[in-house]
Amino acid sequence: MILQLKRLFERIGDRQDLDCIIPLEELREYSGCKSIITPISLKGRIQNRAGMVSLDYSCKLTVRHLCDRCLDEFDREYRLEFEHILVKDESSVEDENAFLCPGGSLDLNELAVSDFLAEMPTKVLCREDCKGLCPVCGKNLNLGCCDCGADTIGKE
Repeated sequence: MILQLKRLFERIGDRQDLDCIIPLEELREYSGCKSIITPISLKGRIQNRAGMVSLDYSCKLTVRHLCDRCLDEFDREYRLEFEHILVKDESSVEDENAFLCPGGSLDLNELAVSDFLAEMPTKVLCREDCKGLCPVCGKNLNLGCCDCGADTIGKE
């Protein structure tokens, strides 16, 4: 979704509320988004305060993960908050975290996806106390002890 913000950049005190959804079909265009199983819901505001344009928004989505310990699939809902300073051209970039909006337009989908992917955990567990798999027989230890005797190895 491309937002035209030219007027907002020019008028101090102007603001634009956001309440939109990035459909799954559009998410498939981005690498790293195949595990997202719900549309991304975005809510927030873009405003020009004293000549500085800022974007504050939250996103809500559900991702299907594979547990790094037991390899079970599970779904996790994420609710994340983001803030950005928006600038029209490179000459006005003073903050290294500023987001460039060439010609006063913002690709909100691209920004939201990159924000979310940057926040994705590198290791995901189905639950904090996941016991993982037996190193000998491969049984999911969350479902109970295995019969291979791996838990007695080295205890003799």
